[in-house]
Amino acid sequence: MSQSEIDVVTAEFFGAFDNRGGKAADVARIRRLVLPGGVIVKTGPEFTVYSVDEFIEPRERLLTDGRLVEFSEWETSGRTEIAGDIASRFGAYRKSGILDGEPFEGGGTKTIQFVRTPEGWRIAAFAWYDQP
Repeated sequence: MSQSEIDVVTAEFFGAFDNRGGKAADVARIRRLVLPGGVIVKTGPEFTVYSVDEFIEPRERLLTDGRLVEFSEWETSGRTEIAGDIASRFGAYRKSGILDGEPFEGGGTKTIQFVRTPEGWRIAAFAWYDQP
């Protein structure tokens, strides 16, 4: 049961950024999926550590102001290890969209740390690495 619940949370997480077909991205759902004190890390040349709100606000703006359209990202592979009330997922993902009128594609790796709360599985932390 835990694996399927974690799969659902993971799919909801990736789906939060989808604005294909003119639909509004629901980036605010990240506040429900990630614990309030969750840690979010972007690696690479622009290494950044975000709070939940610091992560959401610029992405919400980018996905609603018309600069980034037809955007989606999806997990292409993943493996999850579960030990009691903690779990770790490591997976590859792809993304595509149109940014400032230019189509783009990309991908990378995400790692997501989950904890089981009284409300179900939630994300305690996640980090990602975008392939150059």
